[in-house]
Amino acid sequence: MKIAVVGATGLVGTKMLQVLAERNFPITELLLVASEKSVGKEITFKGKAIKVISVEDAIKQKPDIALFSAGGSTSLTQAPLFAAAGTTVIDNSSAWRMDPTKKLVVPEVNANVLTTEDKIIANPNCSTIQMVVALKPLHDKYKIKRVVVSTYQSVTGTGVKAVDQLMNERAGIDGPMAYPYKIDLNVLPHIDVFTENGYTKEEMKMVKETNKIMGDDSIRVTATTVRIPVMGGHSESVNIEFANDFDLAELKDLLSKAPGIVVTDDVANLKYPMPLDAHDKDEVFVGRIRRDESQDNTLNCWIVSDNLRKGAATNAVQIAEYLVANKLVG
Repeated sequence: MKIAVVGATGLVGTKMLQVLAERNFPITELLLVASEKSVGKEITFKGKAIKVISVEDAIKQKPDIALFSAGGSTSLTQAPLFAAAGTTVIDNSSAWRMDPTKKLVVPEVNANVLTTEDKIIANPNCSTIQMVVALKPLHDKYKIKRVVVSTYQSVTGTGVKAVDQLMNERAGIDGPMAYPYKIDLNVLPHIDVFTENGYTKEEMKMVKETNKIMGDDSIRVTATTVRIPVMGGHSESVNIEFANDFDLAELKDLLSKAPGIVVTDDVANLKYPMPLDAHDKDEVFVGRIRRDESQDNTLNCWIVSDNLRKGAATNAVQIAEYLVANKLVG
């Protein structure tokens, strides 16, 4: 299996390489691709130094799968070139997510929609991924009517520049600003650009992507996305209204048995999900599970996951694993 990682030197690309190694993905040849300024640079994978090559060189070598984490504009121009060469692209940017001709996939939720015809597959937004992993088993059992979500998102979701801003501020160093304001000792209710309806693009992604992944436009979603001075995990406060009533113990049991979920819900012993606990893990952690006493058939819960892993790299690798296991590539 010849695999290309496009954007191999970035935060998510680096994490993709880590996840590929940890999960022992069946690689016979690994192509590392980055921008022109990184061509020739060496990256170590499983103890072996591999030189970064150009996009053009990678396309000529016709990899079976290309994991893309190189930004939307790069994906729009280069993903079709790989696809035309017969490569299956799994793209982590927002470029293809809402394209009606492309599948938007979280393996625990809707991997069954994939076929051999899908040459460009979209990886959803990090905050959407962790939420729908938890929503899926609940929707199947109780039918979700409405979701109200507020996020508490790590600076790693913005990239290296944001991590540097936070650490510079903590060290009292002036440096480049990823955000319009200070992030340390602060909270920014602003992720991505604002749109005409007063919501940010990140908030609207959560609305539209949830409907597409769940395959159900009747689920109403409203979101407020917030950046907090944390590294290594997104947290979400999620309020879910169902069409049908639920037994709380049964619901917790359902979540604990669902793929990719760890229930951490023991308030008597102060056990609940936190970004520190989710760091460098692939699971989605769910806790603070309780009935909303202000409205019938409604649940409150707290969902935490590592945004660079399940929210990006791991989800992409899991899609690749599904393609291989079901003989949809190669």
